[in-house]
Amino acid sequence: MLKPLFYLLFILAFTVTHAQGEEQNETSNIQNYTPSKLLENGKWDVKWFNNLYTQTKADVNGTTIDVPRSNFFTTSLEVFTGVSESKKFNAGFIIEYRSNTFGNQSATSPLSFNNEIGKSRTGLSHIAPSVKIAPFSSLPNFSMQSSIFIPLFSKESDQNGYLANNSYIWQNRFFYDYSFPGSKFQLFSELGTRLFFGEKNKNSDGTINPNGGYANSSVELAPGIFLSYFPSSKFTTLVFAQHAQLIEIDNKFSQNYTALGLGAKYQLSKSLNVETLYSKFIRGNDSGLGQSFNLGLRAIF
Repeated sequence: MLKPLFYLLFILAFTVTHAQGEEQNETSNIQNYTPSKLLENGKWDVKWFNNLYTQTKADVNGTTIDVPRSNFFTTSLEVFTGVSESKKFNAGFIIEYRSNTFGNQSATSPLSFNNEIGKSRTGLSHIAPSVKIAPFSSLPNFSMQSSIFIPLFSKESDQNGYLANNSYIWQNRFFYDYSFPGSKFQLFSELGTRLFFGEKNKNSDGTINPNGGYANSSVELAPGIFLSYFPSSKFTTLVFAQHAQLIEIDNKFSQNYTALGLGAKYQLSKSLNVETLYSKFIRGNDSGLGQSFNLGLRAIF
C-alpha cells in the first residue's frame, strides 16, 4: 500500500526539482519559513518527513541494559495552507504511517513494510486536523500549532507487536525564532505538549486491557532548541538538543529522555527543500537509548 506512495513522492520531488533547477532562487524558504512563520493567504506548505529510530540499549528502572535491536519507522505527511490575509491563521492536517520491526532485525528492516507475527507490524496510525496561529502582532516570530491526533487502529500491541500510542492526542507546539544580525545564525526554540486520552492499558484488577494505551492519562512536555548556521541563503547546518518528559496523571507510568543531534537543509529549487537530521538519545529513564535518522522534503508554493 505504502510503497507506491513512496515511489510517487520521489518521482514528484525529482520532477519538481528538474523543472525548476534552472530557476534563480530569489529568496530562501529555509530562512524565511521557519516553523514560527505562518503562510500568506492561499499559499501551501507540504512536508513529507521520515523518521527511523533504532535501539539496542534501554533504561529500565535506572539501569542501562542491552536489548535485541528494535526499529520504529514513521513517515508523515503535513499539509497546511494560509487562510487569512493577515498571516495569522493556517489550517491543515497531518497523517502518519508506521512500520516497526523486532527481534534483532536490521535497522533498515522497517522499510520492507511487512506484517509478521512477532516480527513486524505496519499500518496507518493517526490523522490529525490542525491549526496554526500567530496570536501576537508584537511578536511576529512567535506562533503555536494545535492538533488533535485520531488513532486509526484498535490495538496498541497485537500478535505482530507494537504499532503506536493507541490514544487520542491533543498536541500543542509553541515556536519562536530569532535571526542574529548578518543573517548567518538563527536560533529556533520549541515547546511541545501532548495530552493523551483513552482507555488505560491496565484494568482496575491489574489485568491487561488490549484496547488501552500505555501513555493514556498522562501529559508530555518536550522542549527543544536549534542553532542554525547559513553559509549561504540556500544551505544551512544546525545542531540541536531536545528533551521529553512524560508525566503520569492517573496511569502509574512516567518516563523521560534527552537527545542531541545535528543536521542540514538545502534549497533544491525555489519551492522545494530537503533536510536531514541525526540524533542520539544520550540519557533516559524507562525509555530507549537509541538513535534516529531523519529525511524530509518540503514544498512551499
